[in-house]
Amino acid sequence: MTYIEQSLSRGEAVKEIFKHHWIVKAVLMLHFTFALLTAGIWLIPAVLVWLSWKFTEQGVTNKRVIYKHGIISRKTDEMRLNAIESIVIKQGIIGRIFGFGTVVITGRGAGDVVIKWMADPMRVKREIESADYEEPVQVQAVLA
Repeated sequence: MTYIEQSLSRGEAVKEIFKHHWIVKAVLMLHFTFALLTAGIWLIPAVLVWLSWKFTEQGVTNKRVIYKHGIISRKTDEMRLNAIESIVIKQGIIGRIFGFGTVVITGRGAGDVVIKWMADPMRVKREIESADYEEPVQVQAVLA
């Protein structure tokens, strides 16, 4: 069970779990390749990158945005959806070409939640903005 699933409050449901872009795996593979070519010098950075990637969770529920990372110690950034003021997407030219970027969520009276290396950051923004939206219930009047 993931941290996000463990931390759900009553009436809260996971709407979306966000994944890092595949380029994170490519960087990881480069680290391991350099480690093999240089007799293991790059092995420690490669393992650290892999652990960082493996132990990071980010997602949105119907009540909040959650970003958790950490291997031995855990750090979480959480923001209630009703406290979000803006969502900014940062993409360089490489990010635009390959479809990844950084999503910065700014809230009232709190620090920013910064999620880097996100695949399809526009979709992430849309999912966060529509997470607390529920389809209106259609009520049919019964006339007697």
